[in-house]
Amino acid sequence: MSSQFSFAMTAIAAALLGAGHASANSVDLTMYYPVSVGGALTEVVDNLVEEFESEHPDINVEAIYAGNYDDTRVRAMSAMEAGDTPQLSVLFSIDLYELIEQNAIVAFDDLIETEEEQAWLESFYPGLMENGQLDGKTYGIPFQRSTIVLFWNKDAFEAAGLDPETPPENWEEMAEMAATVREASNGEQWGVMVPSTGYPYWMFQAFAFQNGHRLMSDDGTEVYFDDPAAVEALEYWVSLATEHNAMPDGTIEWGTLRQNFIEQSTAMMWHTTGNLTAVRNEANFDFGVAMLPMKTQRGSPTGGGNFYIFEDASEEEQRAAMTFIRWMTAPERAAAWSIETGYMGVSPAAYDTDALQRYVAEFAPAAVARDQLEHGTAELSTYQGGRVRRALDNAVQAALTGQMSPAEALSQAQREADAALRRYAQ
Repeated sequence: MSSQFSFAMTAIAAALLGAGHASANSVDLTMYYPVSVGGALTEVVDNLVEEFESEHPDINVEAIYAGNYDDTRVRAMSAMEAGDTPQLSVLFSIDLYELIEQNAIVAFDDLIETEEEQAWLESFYPGLMENGQLDGKTYGIPFQRSTIVLFWNKDAFEAAGLDPETPPENWEEMAEMAATVREASNGEQWGVMVPSTGYPYWMFQAFAFQNGHRLMSDDGTEVYFDDPAAVEALEYWVSLATEHNAMPDGTIEWGTLRQNFIEQSTAMMWHTTGNLTAVRNEANFDFGVAMLPMKTQRGSPTGGGNFYIFEDASEEEQRAAMTFIRWMTAPERAAAWSIETGYMGVSPAAYDTDALQRYVAEFAPAAVARDQLEHGTAELSTYQGGRVRRALDNAVQAALTGQMSPAEALSQAQREADAALRRYAQ
């Protein structure tokens, strides 16, 4: 953790010990928060909550860390069914359709009371708002947001005779560079790893989008998994192992891939930008971060979590929750959050702060995810999202493990997704 951030947190904690922060008329908020993501986040979030409470002694926030995004959604929905609904949560941005179907969340537009609040609602990067909006209303506010980026080991590139400052620009170069690293290391180091557990659909969506293909309709009622461009994308992913011998056969674990990269088991990895600070802190070699390579175009889906406010909260609680969310997403906090974790600053104003401008000047990789937003697309999100994503996850893994051809696997996923979405068809 940076010294400035740690010093500020220590001072705030001391002030709290001396003065106390709860008042008799305080509003109590419960927030479910996902922790099974890149970086150690609980301490950072706890410190931010303490700082907020010191500035807002009439609002208390209890952060409940609930596992990965899916675990957090299940716990939040279970609490709602039990009559113990939290007031706010950070949940997957792609949970939008399910949350709306369950009448679980409220639109921020319905809570806005002032021009200042309206300006705040319009202050975020449009690319990060796609997954949080439906029918002209905003239900999710971006916070823990990311794109997929390419990490590469410059030392490994140099050892293989490659230019350490030049990452692959396109699919062909990535396959060639990865194969070169594998060969130069006499099989001791893989050239590239792309995770295929955890969020296989997310990685596949990047490949498909780089091949000029969008996987779903804007209204969440249709998917296009078996399009020839999607099949070609999965064929390329499979070929990294079967044809180029540049990536391990079978599936690659999401949760251990960062460590594989740090231990130099692979020279390149695709992963969330949320790993950026952890890699910087742990890697004992020179590394770079770049936008993902392209086929017909550059591109990455956005990812990560949004703030939501629950419908069942009282009006007073909803107002307090919005106060907290506005505070958490203010440019100074968004900048500090980005520096501490590697996740994106969610607004242009965050990157205009002195802190983040200095950080980007010192550590250029911190701007890659933001710059890639220009080539971004909304993360795969549909009605019956769990069933649809599971069908695609299974297809990707079936192809990577050789159980089915990419075309067969994606055709099956399309049939399963069509069945799940049939009642939503226009």
